[in-house]
Amino acid sequence: MSHHRNPRALLSPAMRGVLDRIARAGHVPMHAMAPALARLAYEAGAGVLDVPPHKLARVQDLGITARDGHLLKARLFAPASDHPLPLPLPLLLYFHGGGFTVGSVATHEPLCRHLAHLAHCAVVSVDYRLAPEWKFPTAVHDAWDSLVWLRENAAALRLDGSRIAVGGDSAGGTLAAATAISARDADWPLALQLLFYPGTGGHQATPSHQTFAKGFLLEEAHISYFFNHYLRGPEDRNDWRFAPLDGVDESGHVRDLDGVAPAWIGLAECDPLTDEGVLYADRLRMAGASVDLEIYPGVVHGFIQFGRAIPAALTAHNDAARALRRAFGGH
Repeated sequence: MSHHRNPRALLSPAMRGVLDRIARAGHVPMHAMAPALARLAYEAGAGVLDVPPHKLARVQDLGITARDGHLLKARLFAPASDHPLPLPLPLLLYFHGGGFTVGSVATHEPLCRHLAHLAHCAVVSVDYRLAPEWKFPTAVHDAWDSLVWLRENAAALRLDGSRIAVGGDSAGGTLAAATAISARDADWPLALQLLFYPGTGGHQATPSHQTFAKGFLLEEAHISYFFNHYLRGPEDRNDWRFAPLDGVDESGHVRDLDGVAPAWIGLAECDPLTDEGVLYADRLRMAGASVDLEIYPGVVHGFIQFGRAIPAALTAHNDAARALRRAFGGH
């Protein structure tokens, strides 16, 4: 896959059409913008190809207090209970993608609403702090502090604190993976880690990073732009909280994954991050974790937010929701 002679031939016709339309639009590339402008551009384009926001019985804004007293905004999405005596809903704690630099609860609201509807669970999406104003490891701390807060406040929110999954896409998948490792360290069982094309490697050295470096939406220039804003210096690339695949702990040892929560991992075939996603699935399996790995053919990084145009996006939503229902004890 990663060594294909003509990688563009791998794209599905629908995906190629979307990429061609984006190219014809001629927008200034994100990596050429200041972060504040990049965020506005990302917000403006985020919903164009996404599924329409699903109506839900409950949408509630939350405030989560981080360890330094900073108030993180979050939003709870929940369907009506189909039980005659409403039981506390299980919960997916979700971290949005955007290279730790762009993105928000708002940009990922249609996805979170759809997952809540399909999986019959609550979804709490968190506005963790973004770079470059907030460097690594602030986002990691915010993700963990969100889990701590939700465990303490689940009952008050009419949620089931004993059935919590963590999830995210891209950079949010990195945060979810790191949170799952920390939960293992704290002896807090999680139902699932739900990872859409997570970043897991520290140095972007796999073949898929070269094969899909340009022309497949997430380009090498974007990755460098994001990480240069997020990381404090080169040494952060070797920290397991940034690179759960090959990063090390304070003692210099690669972080072990024994006892980490089961995983559902959904990857895009034509994505720089595909190889490291496969390698992370392999490492989890070697550590004894149950892993369900799906690689969606012919699509690029970010495709799960293209549900109006890319059928594989809806397939991935349904696959992820099925994994959540199963993890929460449903079917």
